[in-house]
Amino acid sequence: RATSNHKVKETVALELSYVNSNLQLLKEELEELNSSVDVYQNESESISVPMIPLGLKETKELDLLVPLKNFITEHYGEEGVLFEKEIKEFMELRQAMRTPSRNEAGLELLMEYYNQLYFLDNRFFPPTKSLGVFFHWYDSLTGVPSHQRSLAFEKGSVLFNIGALHTQIGARQDRASLPGLNQAIDAFQKAAGAFNYLKENFSNAPSLDMSAASLNMLVRLMVSQVQECVFEKMTFLCAQHDFLARLQLAQEAARVEDVYSLVHQTMTQAHVKDYVPFSWTTMVHVKSEHFKALSHYFAAIALCDCPVASDAELPEQEKAFIQFHVTMPEGPSLRVLLQDPEERRKLGKAHLKKAIMKHEEAMRIHGLCKILRKMDILQEVLSFAHKRSLSKYSEIDHEEDFFETGDAPDIHPKTHQKPEIKSPNFSQVKVTDLFHRLGPLSVFSAKNKWYPARRIHLMRGENGFGFTLRGDSPVLIAGVIPGGCAAEAGLKEGDYIISVNGKDCKWSKHAEVVQLLKSTGKEGVEIGVITLQGSEGPKAADKKTTAMSSGSGLLKSNKENSRKSLMNSKGPSTLLVWSKKSKRSKKSTSGVPFTAVGDNEAM
Repeated sequence: RATSNHKVKETVALELSYVNSNLQLLKEELEELNSSVDVYQNESESISVPMIPLGLKETKELDLLVPLKNFITEHYGEEGVLFEKEIKEFMELRQAMRTPSRNEAGLELLMEYYNQLYFLDNRFFPPTKSLGVFFHWYDSLTGVPSHQRSLAFEKGSVLFNIGALHTQIGARQDRASLPGLNQAIDAFQKAAGAFNYLKENFSNAPSLDMSAASLNMLVRLMVSQVQECVFEKMTFLCAQHDFLARLQLAQEAARVEDVYSLVHQTMTQAHVKDYVPFSWTTMVHVKSEHFKALSHYFAAIALCDCPVASDAELPEQEKAFIQFHVTMPEGPSLRVLLQDPEERRKLGKAHLKKAIMKHEEAMRIHGLCKILRKMDILQEVLSFAHKRSLSKYSEIDHEEDFFETGDAPDIHPKTHQKPEIKSPNFSQVKVTDLFHRLGPLSVFSAKNKWYPARRIHLMRGENGFGFTLRGDSPVLIAGVIPGGCAAEAGLKEGDYIISVNGKDCKWSKHAEVVQLLKSTGKEGVEIGVITLQGSEGPKAADKKTTAMSSGSGLLKSNKENSRKSLMNSKGPSTLLVWSKKSKRSKKSTSGVPFTAVGDNEAM
């Protein structure tokens, strides 16, 4: 529109197409980097199947100095410049949180920042007004930027990174040892918990990685990786030539195949299919086939390598074998099958035939993905398992076998350690309110409004000052005697005492304020008070006092309310104000702010 010159238009169009093609190439490279499976794997010499870790979401720097100083001046009536130290400390914490170390210290840093956002939300984000600050975050897989004014977006992104960091810690464990396996199981369970918590407590995500469909897929993926680690753990613990132990391993492998099949179905659904990296979908599909092959291999080993049951062992083996197959194999009765070596060999051979077919299918699918083909370790694992099954097949295959090898029934999936989705334990990282000096959150928060502070000079009369006090931090004027000194000076029921003779009393206990008032001489006392807007009058004051004296805050049914005790806040306080989840219509939610969801009726 800027020119009517066709030659200039053509030149600009050509240059733009060149820029666009470069951007497209960069985007593809970025996707490949962000979804890279081998980046965070362990570096030990042992061969183990690689796990899928997530890259962290990245964010832009954020300058909160001016917005927070302005808010402190306008809302709290304090000098914003006096809080520069606290604001800078918060900004330094945010800066450090952008690049956490890949260990427990990094997780603690993210938790500390997440917990600190609770105070920031209550202090500076009123429900009806925006602070005018945008939070910029990039999609974990595609790098696509998103920004919102909602602090819930910041919280959700940090929570996502807590989950992602757990996946990286899990993937880098040395799973050739039992301690390494247990740590990997713990890390993936915690990752599943973080993603599940995010899915249940937040809605309307502006980026695809935090959509309900993606988070559901990630929870299932983490549970599958836990199940895979449980199988590896069982291979360590099971006795070599024990029939029941081999059956158990076969069932564990079948369970891993089962959960990976579910993840593969989830990854190929409409909302997720075009977003999930092809290398992830292929890896999950490969693992599904690989573990199905292993389940048949271990079934064959149990039948062919373990000694025939004695009369004493038979009842226990019969009981285990009845529940082993999805459908009972054709042929002789169970007792004959378990005691006849030839019948065992026939069924074992059928299982091996199926195992070899599944190994070959896993290798075929693996070969379709360029990124996975570069992963030597995965190729090595698949090739080793395939050769092992072929070797066993040739060992039990007799030249005089004229029977046609039957089709072995599938193995019933069963696990001896069910994965646990471990929700984040926010209480493990204690934090104190950086903006503690503003006063107790029960009164001095963004959602409350109060009239300008008043300074009232009181002289002690014959019957004292003429008012009664109640509560702590801050102390409340519970009653004013009509005609007394306090009533004449303009003190009201429901006022909060914030200073006595210039001494700040926002955090003072009841006894401390009483002592300060008692110690005044003939010259009288000057007290600073504030009145909350909407709390004027005896009834409102009583309501406020009741809420305070209960010490439980206002949000009784809040999903995050269990975190209250862990915040080291010294006064009664309420937790994050989630917006209540409503039955949304099928209309588009574009433009709807990312919100934290919970029950807020008590508010």
